[in-house]
Amino acid sequence: MTIRLFDTMAGSVREFVPVEPGRVRMYSCGPTVYGTAHVGNFRSFLFGDLLSRYLRYRGFDVTWVMNVTDIDDRIIKGANREGITIQELSEKYRRLLVADMETIGIRMPDVMPKATDNIPQMVELIQALLDKGHAYRTEDGSIFFRIASWPEYGQLARIDPAGMRVGERVEADEYGKDDVRDFALWKGPKPGEPSWDTAIGPGRPGWHIECSAMSTRFLGQPFDIHTGGVDLIFPHHTDEVAQSEAATGRKFVNYWLHNAFLQMGAQKMSKSLGNIERVSEIVDRGVPRRALRLALQSAHYRAQLTFGEDSLQAATSAIDRLDALYAALAAYRNDGAGDAKLDSLLAQSRTAIEDALDDDLNVSPALAALFDLVRELNRRIDARTLSTADAAKTTAFLRDVDRIFGIAPEQEGSLPPELQALLDERAAARAGRDWAASDRLRDALAERGILVEDTRDGQRWRRTE
Repeated sequence: MTIRLFDTMAGSVREFVPVEPGRVRMYSCGPTVYGTAHVGNFRSFLFGDLLSRYLRYRGFDVTWVMNVTDIDDRIIKGANREGITIQELSEKYRRLLVADMETIGIRMPDVMPKATDNIPQMVELIQALLDKGHAYRTEDGSIFFRIASWPEYGQLARIDPAGMRVGERVEADEYGKDDVRDFALWKGPKPGEPSWDTAIGPGRPGWHIECSAMSTRFLGQPFDIHTGGVDLIFPHHTDEVAQSEAATGRKFVNYWLHNAFLQMGAQKMSKSLGNIERVSEIVDRGVPRRALRLALQSAHYRAQLTFGEDSLQAATSAIDRLDALYAALAAYRNDGAGDAKLDSLLAQSRTAIEDALDDDLNVSPALAALFDLVRELNRRIDARTLSTADAAKTTAFLRDVDRIFGIAPEQEGSLPPELQALLDERAAARAGRDWAASDRLRDALAERGILVEDTRDGQRWRRTE
């Protein structure tokens, strides 16, 4: 087994070798909770989920950390506008974030730290930078990282610090810093803004210091993988590298992985452009949540993904085919000897999926291999070459590889008694050739989210979303 990942710092695909054999420590930049996250954000979160799922499938013990930024200029403005505390505002949107993650099947990260719960760690890191001459204070109590003190600055983004322009979230002159390129580690107190009394003085943290402090607190330094969108390479991740390595003298991260944007037509999806869609809105208009997940993870993470009705319809059709196969396998009955070539088919499919994902998490051919298998299994079901035992073996195989993709239907448990009674009544109606009653009961079950189909093995059912 050799997993290869594209490392932004190296600018090339590298064999993945964890710091500690058998264990992976991974950090993903999470959201700033000043509003409801949109599906463009969830492409990044799903990338982290898919990567952690695959690493676990491959046998690694994974610790996945994804932060929540709950102190930010936009949070402060939103809280003041609504007349509530920043804690109340950020917690409202954090809960909505978690609900949306659960909706599309993102497994919760092992740790989801909030910035405001890690102020002491940030203060400790900033003090180390002050002590080593990489940071300085301004008259208003702010503290800045001195880019001129760190010659390696900019390697991740491949920029020359001497010609660097001020980025969107690098304040130019608001805090009276020495060099326009320097970035805020700590912001001095201001009226109407939250402030913490600390060993480095009162104030609140800058954006970049939060991720450095939280990642190293929970994962150590260096840790294995840091993920995020390409828009975070500069300045956010570039600044993380500088402050973390300057403070400790050690490498910060071994592999930097960045996902491309989600496109709405020809434009990046973003709140500033106003072309956003939210998870709850898409699901509320009838798109199955697993189809939304499939649409968002159907392309390689470094390729731009165009999102719209066409991609959602294609994903919905794929999910329908998958669900129909699971239902067919559950209902299938054949006491014959079985398919002598089934084990080879399943082994070939597993190899094709793993080879694709080992190659920089190339999900497109991996999904193609999965749905090629779906088509071939349907052919064998129609030809009655499988045995009942084969059907059970195949279902177990599909469940196993779905640990990676997270798109299979939920495993069917026993139905509530009233629904089971309707199914039994319908089976009796068909046995008695009472077609009108059979159709009426099928419609009644459909209204309750149970789709019933009639096959040569009898009626089979599956839940609808």
